[in-house]
Amino acid sequence: MSRGGELSERALVLAPVGRDAVVAAQILNEAGTVAQVCDTLDDLLARMIEGAALAVVVEEMLINGDLNALSTWIEGQPSWSDFPFLVLNRRGGSVERNPAARRLSVTLGNVSFLERPFHPTTLVSAVDTALRGRRRQYEARERIAEIQRAEAMLERRVADRTAQLQDANRELAAQIVEREKVETALRQAQRLEAVGQLTSGVAHDFNNLLTVVLGNVDQLRKNESDPKVLRRLDMMREASQRGARLTAQMLAFSRRQKLEPRAVDLNETVRSMGDMLQSAIGGSVQIQPPQLAPDLWPAMIDPTQIELVILNLAINARDAMEVGGSLTIRTENAATAAQTGVLGQPEELPAGDYVVVSVSDTGSGMSEDVLSRAFEPFFTTKEVGKGSGLGLSQVFGLAKQSGGGVSIDTEVGTGTTIRIFLPRAEAQPMQEREASGELMTAHDAGLVVLVVDDDEAVRNVTAGYLSDLGYDVIEADSGGAALESLDHHDRIDAMVLDFAMPGMNGGELARELKARRPSAPILFATGYADAEALIDVGEDLIVRKPFTQAELARKLSRTLAA
Repeated sequence: MSRGGELSERALVLAPVGRDAVVAAQILNEAGTVAQVCDTLDDLLARMIEGAALAVVVEEMLINGDLNALSTWIEGQPSWSDFPFLVLNRRGGSVERNPAARRLSVTLGNVSFLERPFHPTTLVSAVDTALRGRRRQYEARERIAEIQRAEAMLERRVADRTAQLQDANRELAAQIVEREKVETALRQAQRLEAVGQLTSGVAHDFNNLLTVVLGNVDQLRKNESDPKVLRRLDMMREASQRGARLTAQMLAFSRRQKLEPRAVDLNETVRSMGDMLQSAIGGSVQIQPPQLAPDLWPAMIDPTQIELVILNLAINARDAMEVGGSLTIRTENAATAAQTGVLGQPEELPAGDYVVVSVSDTGSGMSEDVLSRAFEPFFTTKEVGKGSGLGLSQVFGLAKQSGGGVSIDTEVGTGTTIRIFLPRAEAQPMQEREASGELMTAHDAGLVVLVVDDDEAVRNVTAGYLSDLGYDVIEADSGGAALESLDHHDRIDAMVLDFAMPGMNGGELARELKARRPSAPILFATGYADAEALIDVGEDLIVRKPFTQAELARKLSRTLAA
């Protein structure tokens, strides 16, 4: 163990008068202690600063000299050090008899006195005693240094551990936030699934009822001339169509309707909706000229659904504004990085190219609470009876099902902008040809059509539509009855099958029918639009309840032509 090096083990001797210094140094050297003679107090202090174990000083040098510098050094010693002095005084100059000796004890601190003349053995013994005390001080210094090193290491460890805990706390906080997002997403998904299951179950029966109502309204209109009766029939028709739209909104929100996505020119869609928007919104709100991007990419979307979405957003914007408000529709291209789909929603919009259509208003805006619940099913801030709470839900459901997303920018008292991000289509939009009027003629007259539906009223309406178009109709109320009809009729040119039926559903029946009559095309009639069940069926082979006679004629004619 180091005790400060060789300098720290030496004894300094200050006795400039006579031979005391030389004699003392010689005695100590012979005893094995390194001794160095000093000439003055300043010289002594300089050697002490360099390093020494003790100082042997004659009393006269201390009494007559200036001890200020020496006293300052002694007071400034580190905590472990108590430098020993061995003072050589005259006989009878003990502390009890010599006031000056008492003052030296106070000034120098660690002082021992040795009367002159001294015996060599006494000097060596006194110096050894001081050396042992000084060495214990060196040991204390090492222990203090070890303690300080341990404290420094402990502080570093505490700092490192604190940093680790802070990192862990930050990570935990981030995990808590992420967990809250996941839980929010889960709750949203559960609500979607609940509404989807409810809608799928209700939509079939509900749309069957609407099909019956609309079919009979159309039949009654053919032979009616009374304006009052026609007006009431029109009211019934409008109410039925509103019910069909409500069901479609629920399916869109729950993401269970089957879309017909294709390349669409959103600029053309917005232009073509001008009259419809003006009629739906009325004159209380000013519709600004649309701001359409000149180089807009084609969007991949169901054209009918995007029209409904824009109309819903425009109506919501109108309801959020006072008389004299302003509504603006914009289109733009957007190449985005991954981002949050909508404030309050955990779903993300994947990076990619999107076509954006936005609806902006100068209305009341949304508070944070309303914004966080904007897309919840059945949530509305409108008065009772003024809204179903499914409008924005339909927007969100359509956007997500189409592979896009929605964002909302809003400020209370300033207005709201809702942006719909739709995937960019690779192909260019194709001109949609209008259905030919020939589809309503009887050029397919004489063809035999098998109609299968477990609901008698719906089956009668469908059969009535087809009979009016000139088809020969065979009816069956189940899959088993349909197979029996094939056994009793040699000629069946086409089949119209209800999809959701007890026992054998439309998909299972279609496989049996195709095995027996592979040349007869099949048109599915569905009232709940189960996307998964009809995933392998082309949209041209599906007619959705409630359907009109024109829709049924067009779909069946295309099926036969194909």
